[in-house]
Amino acid sequence: MIDLDELLNRPSAWLTVEKESDIVVSSRIRLARNLRAFHFPGWGGEEACSQVWATLKPILTDVKAMPGCLSMEMNDINQLDKMVLFERHLISRELSEKGKGSGLVVALDEQMSVMVNEEDHLRIQVINPGLELIEAWERIDALDSEIEARVDYAYDPRLGYLTACPSNVGTGMRASVMVHVPALVLLEEISPIIKGLGKIGLAVRGLGGEGSDASGNMFQISNQITLGEEEMQVVGNLHEIVREIVEHEKNARKRLMQKKGIIVRDHVGRAYGILSNAHILSSKDALDMISGLRLGVDLGLLPGLTPSVLDELTLLIRPGHLQKIETKLLKVRERDVSRAKLVRSKLADIAK
Repeated sequence: MIDLDELLNRPSAWLTVEKESDIVVSSRIRLARNLRAFHFPGWGGEEACSQVWATLKPILTDVKAMPGCLSMEMNDINQLDKMVLFERHLISRELSEKGKGSGLVVALDEQMSVMVNEEDHLRIQVINPGLELIEAWERIDALDSEIEARVDYAYDPRLGYLTACPSNVGTGMRASVMVHVPALVLLEEISPIIKGLGKIGLAVRGLGGEGSDASGNMFQISNQITLGEEEMQVVGNLHEIVREIVEHEKNARKRLMQKKGIIVRDHVGRAYGILSNAHILSSKDALDMISGLRLGVDLGLLPGLTPSVLDELTLLIRPGHLQKIETKLLKVRERDVSRAKLVRSKLADIAK
């Protein structure tokens, strides 16, 4: 059994406080790759997937670009640990449902990881705090090149990298940035921005990725086109667009304080009051109110709080982490009670 308890003792890579992390939470780049000699995971079956895992595991744990890493096969991980890995953005829901022949190799700092035999043979990921798309691309490009030097990728000179899903053919790259934009949400200005992003080929999703809502006023913005564009062109375009969104959010915060300062203070105060005293908290309610506290910290309204405390809470209140702390599976109501207790305790410690 893989012991993942140590993951609870440090913040996740995508929630480490860095430059501009008050608005831009994290930058992530993923690459989809397949081995020419094997059927794609959906067609290969368990035996073929086991062969792919046996081929890739020693390579991935030996690459210089990802020193000091953990490797784990999905059939060796219990459901609770899979939930923790998913909440830390290290595995997808699809990989969490797989068993023998599918696995994860992850660097100890969690910024670099590779899913094996999810939808594709390899899903390589680099995730950095703040707006560091270019740095993330440089790191993942080095890792990808090192892997490609040791295996034969499924590649077509005309189409590019071949993938299980046609939407990934070409570069096989998804670049995404997670932003926290509470002021744009409060001013009801986020919808036209989302529509505008869709018109220029970008996808906008919630905190949990595809199919999730924007809990905590966090949105993931990513490219949708992978064919016919160079990687650095995609990365550079997304970087500039996120810069514009950051400016929109900063402007919205100024207008909020100038014109609706009392409403902002009430919003922040209510969030703090509820979180400090609630005895039942759903995950969504907790994330939304932590967003209020985060806005209050960023605006200097809560001098006693720090972003690192809120980063920690954002992760620990998720169902998997919460049950990991309690060392047992909990029913929904039990999780809501435990979540409220945890938040009250953290905030009470700060008040002291």
